[in-house]
Amino acid sequence: MRLRDYLASKAIALCAVGIAIILWGVFAYLCGANAVLLWGSEGFFVTAVIVRYAAGYAVVNGRLKRLQKSRDELDKKYLLGEILPKPRDGVEREYYDVMSTVSRSAIGEAERTEREKEEYCEFVEQWIHELKTPLTACSLICDNGGEPTKIKRELKRADNIADTALYYARLRSIQNDTVICTTDIRKTLDDAVKSQRELLIAAKISVEINGGFTVHTDGKAVGFVVKQLLVNCAKYCAGCHITMTAENGTLKVSDNGVGIDSSELPLIMRRGYTGAEGRRIGSTGMGLYVSSEICKRLDIDFSAQSELGKGTAFTMVFPNLTKS
Repeated sequence: MRLRDYLASKAIALCAVGIAIILWGVFAYLCGANAVLLWGSEGFFVTAVIVRYAAGYAVVNGRLKRLQKSRDELDKKYLLGEILPKPRDGVEREYYDVMSTVSRSAIGEAERTEREKEEYCEFVEQWIHELKTPLTACSLICDNGGEPTKIKRELKRADNIADTALYYARLRSIQNDTVICTTDIRKTLDDAVKSQRELLIAAKISVEINGGFTVHTDGKAVGFVVKQLLVNCAKYCAGCHITMTAENGTLKVSDNGVGIDSSELPLIMRRGYTGAEGRRIGSTGMGLYVSSEICKRLDIDFSAQSELGKGTAFTMVFPNLTKS
């Protein structure tokens, strides 16, 4: 810190002291003080002020240099608030409290970002391993004659995995990727079933679609959610019957499969939750999480009901922009 900057920060106090010294000189002169006393006292006051502010500058400059040294040696600058010197007065205490609050907030944000980065890398690694399964299957099928139907089925599985990974990567900026338009839910359901036809046939799953309505939403994102529900049925409920009913702004996708245990049902939409069956087949546990996050951003109420041994139903309630 330069001396000029320090003195500028004390300008008001210096002006007040200067005025006080001048007033004292005028007062002493009017009272008839002799020249020695008058100029001696003035010189004393000026010297005292110079010594006071010189000492103050030396102390402040020393503290700032130590702080700058600590800053330069610190790898993570947001930790600087944790090593600030203790405050010496009320004003410094206020600044200290503010900087400590900012520092703690920055530390929390940095830790959260680091956790998200690690989780993201873990999930990407899981997806890559999961993606290798259908690709390996394709290779084996080709080595054994290359039946087109089986190859298409495995490629569809790989496509679904890649699609889920892409939607997960876009969650942070999904507002920028969202395209709201008039969407025919019946057509969205038909397209979703057609896109997963190979998997549904392989799993011997039958699908029934009832009703329909038109709504203002992101049709592509809604289609992804429906596809994810179909993919889950193909994974966990081979041989079941799926009923999709769309009416009055509510879409219900239900099956008569094995159902979900009541202890697991509240957890199925958590990030990375796989459950006992999911761990057995090597699932990432991200499909329903991504689907629920998409629904939140589109203001769609997404919920699940299930009874073990009787099946599962997922319900999507669209916002008030629904048309009849």
